[in-house]
Amino acid sequence: MSWSSPHGTPLPDWRRRTLIMGIMNLTPDSFSDGGELPGVDDALRRAEALLDEGADVLDLGAESTRPGAAPVAADDELARLLPVVQALRRRFPRAALSVDTYKPDVAAAAVAAGADLVNDVEGGRFGAHGDESPMGAACAAARCPLILMHRRREANYREFWPEMLGDLRASLHAARSAGMAPEQLWTDPGFGFGKTPAQNLMLVRDLAKVAALGYPVLLGTSRKSTLGLVLDEPDPLRRGPGNDVTAAWGIAQGCSMLRVHDVAAIRPVVRMADALRQTPRTA
Repeated sequence: MSWSSPHGTPLPDWRRRTLIMGIMNLTPDSFSDGGELPGVDDALRRAEALLDEGADVLDLGAESTRPGAAPVAADDELARLLPVVQALRRRFPRAALSVDTYKPDVAAAAVAAGADLVNDVEGGRFGAHGDESPMGAACAAARCPLILMHRRREANYREFWPEMLGDLRASLHAARSAGMAPEQLWTDPGFGFGKTPAQNLMLVRDLAKVAALGYPVLLGTSRKSTLGLVLDEPDPLRRGPGNDVTAAWGIAQGCSMLRVHDVAAIRPVVRMADALRQTPRTA
């Protein structure tokens, strides 16, 4: 059984091909595209362009998660988010809409307004006491899919892979205990979040270890600083080769969806990588 929207929106089948999630930052301070979508009409135009380019899911974020970004109150986040969710739902009734938030109350309001799934950079644990998953409980009540990203505040690992996978397992267990159905859960290894550049590269190189947890994997490397470090490219908009290579390698390692800024540029990369992955070993 595959994932499903509480609104009946047809969510694409990640088992047949790698999906593309197009990024829509409704923020003034995101690291590479902050301030580009100041109003609802701007967001509608951007959404239409991303869908025309081949985006399978639109990911709407109203609080920047870049290092050093100022926290945003839930009311302010909702003021940015809800008008766009409502407008997109009216204009594109069959488009899959994701809300990028770690606050359960924001997620619940966005899903009620028409969002289909939640993308949580805190792995469902924001506001948790002990083994709770407040976001898991909210998404279980809303009957929507939930993407659980791995994140630490600092790269404080003694043994990277055992601890990183252990953190993800704990998030998954907490979400399941809160009532989430397994077919509604995804993982995200959190490229760029509480990891050194070397650890970020390890994540992509050995992403199969994350896929082996048994849940579909979202990978988001688009324009991030580790790519700039490797390519000696300070401009996030000029890191396309890094986007392409990490996407192709991630697909080969079992990635099910890519979160990207440049949908048109990544689409042929995905098509070629899928063709290689799906080609039988014997003709």
